[in-house]
Parts: sequence; C-alpha cells; structure tokens
Amino acid sequence: MGTAQSFDIAIIGAGPGGYSTALRAAQLGKSVALIERDATLGGTCLNRGCIPSKALITATHTIDTVHRAAELGVNASVNGIDFGRLHDYRLHIVDTMTKGLAGLLAHRGVTVFHGEVTAISTPGAAGNADNAGTLRITGANGSPVEQFVRAGVAQPLESTVTISARNIVIATGSRPRPLPGIDFRGALIDSTQALELDEFPASAVIIGSGAIALEFASMWCTAGCTVTLLIRKDRVLSSWDRRAAVTLTRELKRHGVTILTHTNVTQVDTGANLGATVHYTRQVSDSEPAEQRTVWGEIALAAIGRDPITDDAWLTQSGIQFDNAGMVVTDPYGRTNLPGVWAIGDITEGPALAHRAFEQGIVAAETICGLTTRPVDDATVPQVVFSSPEAASVGLTLEQAQARDDLDSVSETVYPMLGNARMLMSGSAGSLSIVSGAYTSNPDVSVVLGVHIISPMASDLIAEAEQIVGNRVPLHDAARLIHPHPTFSETLGEALLKADGRPLNTR
Repeated sequence: MGTAQSFDIAIIGAGPGGYSTALRAAQLGKSVALIERDATLGGTCLNRGCIPSKALITATHTIDTVHRAAELGVNASVNGIDFGRLHDYRLHIVDTMTKGLAGLLAHRGVTVFHGEVTAISTPGAAGNADNAGTLRITGANGSPVEQFVRAGVAQPLESTVTISARNIVIATGSRPRPLPGIDFRGALIDSTQALELDEFPASAVIIGSGAIALEFASMWCTAGCTVTLLIRKDRVLSSWDRRAAVTLTRELKRHGVTILTHTNVTQVDTGANLGATVHYTRQVSDSEPAEQRTVWGEIALAAIGRDPITDDAWLTQSGIQFDNAGMVVTDPYGRTNLPGVWAIGDITEGPALAHRAFEQGIVAAETICGLTTRPVDDATVPQVVFSSPEAASVGLTLEQAQARDDLDSVSETVYPMLGNARMLMSGSAGSLSIVSGAYTSNPDVSVVLGVHIISPMASDLIAEAEQIVGNRVPLHDAARLIHPHPTFSETLGEALLKADGRPLNTR
C-alpha cells in the first residue's frame, strides 16, 4: 500500500494543539510525524481565525484613533479604506506566521505529511506489531501525499502512504456551527467567509454573543458598517462575569452597534445579490407574547459557536469514546479510552481556545515522554475578546465561587476604572472586578479566585491575573506587587489593594 515509515508519535492536525505537541515531543528527542490536510500549517488559528482577524482588528483600531484625534487637538481624518492593501497586509501576516511555523518544525526535525488520514489502526490492536498503531494517509483527489522534511521543500510520495507510531495524537480542531436547521449559503456566512470578504459590508446582521461575533461587530462598526447584533440573552458574553458583560454590552452600543436582546432566529432568506433577511422572534419577558420580526443586512454572519471535527469515518469507527456533543472523552492528560491514543484541542470538552490547546499539547507530549506533568486547569485558562474595548477574564465569577463547597469568605471587589489616568485618556469606559476568598483547606489565607476586565489592553492585563489566580498567590502578597505609573496595569494593582482592605486612590 505504499511506503511505510515508523515514528514515536504521529499527530493528526497541525493547528495549535497539534504543532505544540510536535514541537515539544521533538524537543524531548522523539521522532514525530505531523499530518495536515490543509495546504498550510497552523490550523484555523493561523489561517482562518486568531491571526487574520487580529490583523484586521489592528488595522481598524487605527480608524478609532483617528476618530478621536479632534478631541485631542490633532487634525486628522479617514479618507477611506484601501481594501487591496488591507487584504495584502492580512495575507502577509498569515504568510509570515505559517512559514515561520514550518521552519521551526523542520528545525526540530518534525516530518510533515500533507494529506488526509483515511484509516487508523490503534496501538495495541490485534495484528499491530510492537504495539504500534498505523495511519493511512491519502492525497487529495488521487494526488501524491507530500512529505516535508525541510521547510517548503515538498517530496511527493505515493497517493497512499502508511505510517506507524507507538502514540497517536488527534487534534483535528473545529468548524463554525450553523444555525439550527439553517445551512450557510449565499449571504449567510461563517467567520471563515467573513475574513475572506474583499470589502467590509455596508450593513451586517451578526447572530451570536461570543468572542467571534463581538470582534466582527466592533471591527465592522468601526469601519463604518451598520451592524445589528442579535443575541439570545439580555447581554453579550452571558456566561461571563455579569458586571463585565453588562459593561461591554453598554460600550458596544455606545460605539454604534445595535443590539437586539432576547431574540431567536427562525429563518434566513438569501439570494443572489439580495443580501440576507433574518427572521427572528423577540420575547423580552414570559408575560409578553413573542414578536415576529425581521432585519436585513448586506450579509448575515452566524457566529454561535464551533463544532468538533470528529465526524470523519476513520475516527467514528475507531472505537474512541465520544460524549453527546461529539467531543472525544479524555482524562486530564489527554488519554482516550484506547491505549496509545490521545486527543487535545477543540475536540475535547472545555474552552475552544488556541492557548488552551498549546498547553494541552505540551502536557500530552511530556506525559508520553514519561515526564511528571500537571494537567490543564480550565478554571485558569484566560478568555479574551478583542472588541472595542477589549474584554478579558480568568478564574471564577462571584456566582461560581459562591456555589463551590471548597471556598469560604467569597467576596467581590469592584475598581472604578475611570480613576485611572490612562483609562481617562483613552476615552473608553470599562470595568474591573476581583473575586477573592479562601479555600476551606487553608481558611486563613485569602487568594484571588477570578479577575474580570473590560478595558483597552485587557488582553495584556489578563496575563498577570492568570499568574495570580493559577498559582493561588495570597491576596496580601499579590497586592504588594508594584505597578508602573501611569499605566493601565495600575488598575489591577489598585484593585488588588482595595480587595486586600488597603485602598490607595479609591474608597
């Protein structure tokens, strides 16, 4: 059936989870095969998600800055957007990142296969010698499988290649979730299609209240698009800290996004050059009947979540255990129910975030290599929305902490963000709250349990908060850390002082 090669570890999927596993395992001396069916490495994050979207957001932030120029005494104006150059800028960023990844993998000695897995025989299965599993890889449409030992240098193999490995790591990622009973078609698009638009739309209806929906809402609104956001609850980010979610909802409205709450989309009409008419019901309270309404946009973006890519026949027939949502069931280290088979990233239960997948990959690689590791704690995985202003959160909300049996003396501290000079200069409102309390196992020591921020640069501020929450730093010790003045980071320092009962510039 073609050329056979043997490896210590074979990884299916070259997104953040897959390539982090490959890099760490190779660093630890293992021979590694990384299999990717897309033309480029990096998965959704590098090619169709995190990186290209942030490139566009970075560009549109410039428009926000110019709009505030007159208030600051600077005469400047936006004369339009050169979409050709903006397109080239986005592609340049993506190309630089993907080529850099390919070079790093080659430098570490990882063998990359460009092809699609079509069959799997797991380690320990009957007939597999030395407890090694096998993978069959095929080229697209009968074309040869390509092997890359050196970055960018393809070695065509046969149309079907078989490799063996003692450990197999599955990291196939996720895809945009369609609306229930309504497929993506015409002007009803997903986030991947939204990033590929030649121009920003003049008007858009966005369905969803999570990170992807809010980032596109902010970006398009800043660029002059009329944006209507349909959400199911009374606020965006409804699973987040309530104060943060309410603040961001208010700020998005202030920036010009029309937000329609308590909605349920029932139908989307699309046609050639007709845009999208979104039919929805709106019921503000149980005592009022649901109203049937419509809203029109040049496009409609459905951003209601992502589904795991676990429906390929080779995977569904492998004997791996799935939950009701199609997620692969694993232990905290990524082990599946099949010996020698691991799963990480968006196909496992938990936040579908690239940085979580990075750490899962490192944990899996180190566990396979026999190192003592600590599993990923989803409670300390930071979440970020690159909206305007940004939203960032890590740890427990007040309600979550109060519901825990292993926590006592739970409290919330709210910091008045406009007391910070840099916040005042930014022209943005925001919020910052700290949840603190003591574990029953150590009731005399209060620690920070959660931090929730709406602010410019919240995506950077949350990194310090993650360290404090994840390492259970005593609140009194965290509050003694000095933050440079004048910076946005002082907001966290001042909030910690207030939570510790020693407020400085607040009451």
